[in-house]
Amino acid sequence: MSALDPLRSLWARVRVGELRTLPIALVLGLLWLVLAAIDPTFLSADNLVNLTQQSVVVGILALGVVLTLHVGQLDLSVGAVSGLAAALVAVGVVHGGWPLWLAVLLALVVGGLVGSAYGLAYTRLAVPVVVFTLAGLLAVTGLQLRVLGTTGSVNLPFESWLVELAQTLYLSPGTSWTLVVVLVVGYAVSLFVTRARRLRAELPAASVARLAVQVVAVAVGLGVVVAYLGTNRGVGAIFAIFVGLVGAVDLLLRRTRWGRWVRAVGGDAEAARRAGVPVRLVLVTVFVGCSTLAVLGGVVAAGRLAAANQATGAPEVMLLAIAAAVIGGTSLFGGRGSAWSALLGALVVQSISNGLILLNQDTSARLIVTGIVLAGAVTIDALMRRAREAA
Repeated sequence: MSALDPLRSLWARVRVGELRTLPIALVLGLLWLVLAAIDPTFLSADNLVNLTQQSVVVGILALGVVLTLHVGQLDLSVGAVSGLAAALVAVGVVHGGWPLWLAVLLALVVGGLVGSAYGLAYTRLAVPVVVFTLAGLLAVTGLQLRVLGTTGSVNLPFESWLVELAQTLYLSPGTSWTLVVVLVVGYAVSLFVTRARRLRAELPAASVARLAVQVVAVAVGLGVVVAYLGTNRGVGAIFAIFVGLVGAVDLLLRRTRWGRWVRAVGGDAEAARRAGVPVRLVLVTVFVGCSTLAVLGGVVAAGRLAAANQATGAPEVMLLAIAAAVIGGTSLFGGRGSAWSALLGALVVQSISNGLILLNQDTSARLIVTGIVLAGAVTIDALMRRAREAA
């Protein structure tokens, strides 16, 4: 066996899209090195703490986009839904005098109703999703403006738990390291359980040594991140919650019957229907999940700004969320991708924004660079699809 055979095997897996997150992680690392070479403050602990906190809103919205892309669809109203959620929370608490938890619950209910409307319109009426969600974007934006009223902006009390959670609450060192241990152990268990299942099914499985290397690499990576961020304010509580949410969605997609149904529908809806998959139910639940995550993103955005205004959930937010999902490695053709794409993609998008701000560049430069990166990600996705078909 040649010494280059492992590298050839790795490249073959990357080329057909089996290791979609690996190239994105390498691109993110290269991007950080380039930005740090231009401005060394980019890799300072203080700036990286800010970067992780800033990536949460786009990341949560991108997580919802990942769900719809898994079934080969796209919700164009995620930004508008997040803006409406922020407006409902702010107005309900400040003008309505509601408890914060009740305002958040109402926003979640509204998000669920919007997602249900999309899913039912598509599955029952065969309305094109892109057109219907575009109509939803316009209608929901109008509702947001109506809820905000003539002032156009409502400020949340700084002493509320939502503002504290989104802005000033950080994990203690003990909590951070405990979470690292839990994540590493959970990752190791997941890998070895998958290996055992493949062996029982008489399918090819990775060696124990390869899995051990993967676990050690994840442990070292998480350890370095937590230790370095700990030299400043530490890991933000809202970012930790976002990572936990990504992990939960990843488990749903990979370890549950619903997740297998989602992938089957994204791969071939007609074949999935003939195999007994409840395609309509799957599609409705995916759209409900996307809208619910958009609501959570809007709630976090209200906490980050301590306010809701007409710019919350602007079209740019939707575009960045879609860009993050695709850049992170989720296929536009359905059936392939990972929940972790939302995390990686959000970090890439926010790194571009953060780095260009440090370089005193305006919004136009940020949008241009993000667009170029997105075009590259779409091209790579198309090439990987051709490679899979050829294989």
